[in-house]
Amino acid sequence: MDQQFTRIAVKIGSNVLTRRDGTLDVTRMSAITDQVAELYKNGVEVILISSGAVASGRSEIKTPKKLDSVDQRQLFSAVGQAKLINRYYELFREHEIPVGQVLTTKENFGTRRHYLNQRNCMTVMLDNGVIPIVNENDTISVTELMFTDNDELSGLIAAMMDVQALIILSNIDGIYDGPPSEPGTSVIREIEQGKDLSSYIQTSRSSFGRGGMITKTNIARKVADEGITVIIANGKKDNILVDLLQRPDETICTRFIPAKEAASSVKKWIAHSEGFAKGEVHINSCATEVMNSDKAVSILPVGVTRIEGEFEKDDIVRIMDDKGKQIGVGRTSYSSEQARTLIGKHGKKAIVHYDYLCLE
Repeated sequence: MDQQFTRIAVKIGSNVLTRRDGTLDVTRMSAITDQVAELYKNGVEVILISSGAVASGRSEIKTPKKLDSVDQRQLFSAVGQAKLINRYYELFREHEIPVGQVLTTKENFGTRRHYLNQRNCMTVMLDNGVIPIVNENDTISVTELMFTDNDELSGLIAAMMDVQALIILSNIDGIYDGPPSEPGTSVIREIEQGKDLSSYIQTSRSSFGRGGMITKTNIARKVADEGITVIIANGKKDNILVDLLQRPDETICTRFIPAKEAASSVKKWIAHSEGFAKGEVHINSCATEVMNSDKAVSILPVGVTRIEGEFEKDDIVRIMDDKGKQIGVGRTSYSSEQARTLIGKHGKKAIVHYDYLCLE
């Protein structure tokens, strides 16, 4: 076993766990469980981010009346999540491996305190040999604060738990250099930092999931920038997980090369927190120029031109350049009320300190 990775996150997509009729593919689920068990017994800590609750519930419930999409999602996921975790529990019990369920929402990542509570919960589970099985709580996540899909959730979990690799299992072999259906196209095996993929990515969404390949690549880039290897591979292939770790050079997949230096825990959280931003800090052209240089600098009041929105100290804010374009996110040292009184002033403490600033 290749011991390069001692802790990994594995995201299992809807299209991997779902049959064509939309019901749960228990045979595939069992095969993946066997692979995770093999990795576990070889000393690899695994965090599973698993879709499949809605598909699991769909086959259980026959609704007498037509439901709208939100009601349907809530009903199927409420019933399906219980069935899904029970299935995982039984499958892993055959290997004498305990599992635990972690249901989360996007709002649970919005504050540092909630974020650390979740991290502590999963750390305790891993320390005690329990495999965390994570999913979005679809029974209550029905607003604009839903995750794009479980790819976004898996990126947050990977960053939060300091994994060495995030493996996204889809129903294709990776990212192709053209439409996969056309002859002559092949999988891009490695993607270096900064490589432009816009001409390759297909915009079509998956049949049962909410996200497509654009979402996957955006998440993969962000996570790789934080020093984590990201692999997109075909979860319907036999023994794919074990092959990725044992025979990485022979196994077809797309691997995003990680940044050489890992980001700090706080910066990882901030990098994934744009969706929770409460306001905007606008900076002048001089400050913008400094931000675009290679210097490690904080955002000082003297370079700020205006504050938008209402926020409290320690909230996440967007950083906007002199043209009104977003260039990053950060955690503010002041409330919006305090920050407005400091605009343009010299010799004051940073509005966003470099340690809590993540530039795009």
